[in-house]
Amino acid sequence: MSGDVWFTVLPDGASGVAAARLLRPWATETIAHDSGRPWLLGSWPQGHVTVGTAGARRVAVIGRCPVTAEALSARARRLRDIGDVDTIAEGLTGSFHLLASVDGEVRARGSASGVRRLFHARVGGVTVAADRADRLAAAIGASPDARLLAAHLLSSPLPYPLDDLCVWQGVRALRSYDCLLLDADGRARTRRWWTPPEPELGWREGVPAVRAALTAAVESCVTGRGTVSADLTGGMDSTSLCFLAAHQQERSRPAGAKLVTMRWQSLDPENDDATWAARAQAHLPDIEHVVPAPGQWPHWYSDLMALTGAAVPTDEPGPWVRDGARMAALCRLMTGRGSRLHLMGAGGDELFSTFPAHLHDYVRRHPLAAYTRIRTHRASQHWPLGQLLRQLADRRTYGQWLTAWAKSLTTPAPASAALVRSAPSTAWGADLRMPPWATRDAAEAVRSLLLEAAETTETAEAAGPLAPERGQHTALACVRTGGRGLRQLDQVTSAGGLPHAAPYLDDQVIEAALAIRVAERSTLGRYKPVLAEAVRGIVPDDVLRRTTKGEYSADFHASLRHSRHGLVELFDDSLLARAGLIDDAAVRASVLGVHPGPESLRSLSSSLGSEIWLRARTPRTARTRLPGAEGTATTETTETTATTATTAITAFTEGAP
Repeated sequence: MSGDVWFTVLPDGASGVAAARLLRPWATETIAHDSGRPWLLGSWPQGHVTVGTAGARRVAVIGRCPVTAEALSARARRLRDIGDVDTIAEGLTGSFHLLASVDGEVRARGSASGVRRLFHARVGGVTVAADRADRLAAAIGASPDARLLAAHLLSSPLPYPLDDLCVWQGVRALRSYDCLLLDADGRARTRRWWTPPEPELGWREGVPAVRAALTAAVESCVTGRGTVSADLTGGMDSTSLCFLAAHQQERSRPAGAKLVTMRWQSLDPENDDATWAARAQAHLPDIEHVVPAPGQWPHWYSDLMALTGAAVPTDEPGPWVRDGARMAALCRLMTGRGSRLHLMGAGGDELFSTFPAHLHDYVRRHPLAAYTRIRTHRASQHWPLGQLLRQLADRRTYGQWLTAWAKSLTTPAPASAALVRSAPSTAWGADLRMPPWATRDAAEAVRSLLLEAAETTETAEAAGPLAPERGQHTALACVRTGGRGLRQLDQVTSAGGLPHAAPYLDDQVIEAALAIRVAERSTLGRYKPVLAEAVRGIVPDDVLRRTTKGEYSADFHASLRHSRHGLVELFDDSLLARAGLIDDAAVRASVLGVHPGPESLRSLSSSLGSEIWLRARTPRTARTRLPGAEGTATTETTETTATTATTAITAFTEGAP
C-alpha cells in the first residue's frame, strides 16, 4: 500500500463519536469498541492492525508483530482491567503500538525507542490520540510552533530533552516511556509503562538474551512477508541482519520467500565497505544482490526542488530530504523486485558501541581499569591530556549542563577544531550549536526551550536524565534519536510502498543490549564484541573480523559540487527567512564556501528539511491553507515584519504574502 499510513484512537463515549466525525473524512478504515462507537480511525494496509477480542475487551497491535488475532484474543481473555495490558503483552516481538479498550477505558502506548510515537490533542472537546501529529493538527486547524521550528534548525530529529515536544501548537507528544489513558468522557492522564534496564550484566552473560531478542526481531520482519529486502553495506550491523534474515528463511522455508540485498557504492576507492560487502555476498550465493553503479544512483541533495512541489509525507521537519532522491530510487528498485519490507542496520552503533561519556562514570567506578582504557585510547588517538582531565573532572548535574548548553548555542567552534586532535566530550550529551545562518531570534527561541527544560529538571523527577550515569543516559538518548529518525524514514518510504524496519531498535533488543554494563559493550582490540558473539555461527567468522567503518567525505564533496546550484536556488526567497528564523544570504554563503569535511555543513540537512517541509505545508497563494489543515481552514494573506521568531512564524502561518 502506498500513501500515508496513520490511525487515531477515540474514547468510548458519546463525545468520541463527535470527534470521529471531524476525523472521518481522511479515514478509510474503522474499528469499533464493543459498544459500537468508533475506537480506531485511519488508513492502513492489510495486516498492519491485529485485533483480539474477549467479550467487551479489545486489544490491538498496530505495526510489525507476528501475532495472530486468535492468539491476541487468548491474551485478551486474561485481561482483568486496563492495568493488565502490559502483562498480557509480554513476549510479543517486533515494533508496534499497543492499544486496549476495556470497560469504557482506553489505553494506548508506542515503543520505548520512539519508532512508534503517539500524540494527543483536544478534538471536538475530547482528547484524541494519533500516531501522526499532522492528522490532529489538521483536525484542530493548528499551526507550527515557532520555537520548535527554530529547534529543528539545531538538529532533527530533536535531541533529548526537546524530542518529547511537538512541532504543532495544541498537539502534545506523549513521552515514549508513558502510556495514555482515556476515560469515556475523553479525559486523559498518563502513566509510565517502561523503565530502562539497569546495566548490571557482564557482556558474556548478556549475549544469549541479545541473540534471542535479535533473532526474534528479524523473524518478525520475515515471517509471512514473502520477499523482503535489506541493506548490505558491508558494515557489521547491516551484514548481521542479512545473515539472520537468510538464516530465518532457510530454516522455515516459506513458500515464495526471498531476500534481496541493496548496496550503493561509495565514490571513494579507499572506502572498504565494498570489500566487506563482497565477502558477505560470497557466503550468500542464492540471494539477489542489487548494486547500482555510481552513475545510476542519485547524489545527496539531488532533485530538491521537486520536493518543494510535492506532498511531504512526514508530520514534522526532518533531514531525510538530503537523501530524498535516493529513497525514491530505493523504493523503485526494491518494490520492483517484490519487496514488502526493507531492513536497515540503524541502532547497531547505539547499542553495541560505547560513547565517550561512559569514561566519566568508569573512572569513578573502576579507576584502575579506566586508566588502562584511557591510556590506550590516548596512545592511538592522541587525546590532549589536560583537556581530557578537565572533561573527566566535570561534576555538573544534568540541569546545569542544559543551562550551559543554552548559553553556548551561538558560541562558534574554534576555527582549528577540525584540524587538530581534541579530547572527546564526556558530558551528558553533545553541545550542539545553532547553524551560522540562524537568526538571533531563532537562537533565543531555542535557548528558552533549553532553559525551561533545565528548570524543570529541578522540580520534576521525570524530566531529569534518562539514566543516573552519563554513559547509559547517552546510549538511551542516541537510541531515541535513532528511533525517531527511523520513524521519519519509514513515513517517507511507506508512502512509496516500502516500509522500513530496524530490528536493533525493537524494544526487546534494546532491553537486552542495554542490560549489559556500559563499559563492556566494547572492549579494547575488538569491534562490537556483544553483537559479534550474538550472531556467531550465523554470520561467518571471516565476516565478523571487520574492525573498520566506511567514510564518506568523497561522496559529500562530489554531491555538494553536483548540487550547489540547486541548494542556492532553494534558499532564494526562503520561507524560513521570511519567518525570521534564518538569514538566507548566510545559508548561500555557507553552501558556496570551502568545506574541509561533512561536519562543516552538519546543520544544512536540518535546515533543508525545515524549508521544504514549510513549503509543502504552506502553499504560497493569495489565500493559504493553515499548514497541515489539508483544506479544513483558510485565512487571508497578511503582511508582517518579523521581529521575533514567535511573532514571525505566527504571522507567517496565518498567511504570508
